[in-house]
Amino acid sequence: MLKRSLLVGITSAALLASGHAIAVDDDLPRYERVSGISGNLGSMGSDTLNNLMTLWAEEFNDFYPNVSIEIEGAGSGTAPVALSEGTANFGPMSRSMRSSEIQDFEDSHGYEPTKVRVAIDTIAVFVNRDNPIEGLTLDQVDGIFSETQRCGGYNKTRWGDVGLDGAWNNRDFTLYSRNAVSGTYGFFREHALCDGDFKDAINEQPGSASVVQGVSESLNGIGYSGIGYKTSGVRAIPLGEEEGEYYEPTGENAVSGNYPLARFLYVYVNKHPNDGLPPLEREFLRLVLSKEGQEVVNRDGFIPLPAAAAQREKERLGL
Repeated sequence: MLKRSLLVGITSAALLASGHAIAVDDDLPRYERVSGISGNLGSMGSDTLNNLMTLWAEEFNDFYPNVSIEIEGAGSGTAPVALSEGTANFGPMSRSMRSSEIQDFEDSHGYEPTKVRVAIDTIAVFVNRDNPIEGLTLDQVDGIFSETQRCGGYNKTRWGDVGLDGAWNNRDFTLYSRNAVSGTYGFFREHALCDGDFKDAINEQPGSASVVQGVSESLNGIGYSGIGYKTSGVRAIPLGEEEGEYYEPTGENAVSGNYPLARFLYVYVNKHPNDGLPPLEREFLRLVLSKEGQEVVNRDGFIPLPAAAAQREKERLGL
């Protein structure tokens, strides 16, 4: 699982704040404005990152008011094509590129795209705020959402199958999901369904906000999206590997490895291995990986990178 690979080793004592939050690392450098930055930037990709890219763009415009930034968030699957064809400078993705997508880019440019880790996210499983469920195991999540139960559990069709009784016992699930172009869809399918198939009855939605809205409007609803889309109408339920050992989708549980559906968020760029980034792209990513940029991550409900992780990304980019 991702919690045992991608996120392990990035926790530092400076990250852990009181309660459930993750503080912005004081060791992150502040962004310093440079001269001569103007022009146009384009971003095409992840819906999960759409609001975050917009907030970064607003922060960037505070430093460089003569830069115009166009952002479109139709889904992670649109980023590789946009980068390969040169119709976007940035390809935000909530998953890593697939080998076929990397190959398509390399066929066009002669080298691989560059992946930049920009934030940490938890994929939350949301239920209606009036649903009393205390938590679910990943096997139960698989049984709820998947037709194939490749994670080893059993098919679940109603709330009584996961321990609710009384009026809830015979209530059927109303399932909400992202669509197949979404990186969140791909990540959830891989890590929560063990690459199994979603049930036919699932309600696919074009965006994370639509998933959360559907759950908030349906008493029987259950769906998933990045934690940054949580609203007052839903609850993000604790998850775990074992029954009774549940962890909330918090920053602390993400970086400790206890929450099982945590991931990095990425921005892909077209960087020739022998060259630096163009000034506009270079400065935007310098901002993203600065203290100001990671404060934006925190405000938007995601988890900021530790200073050491941000520094590794900057070194890889030659910033």
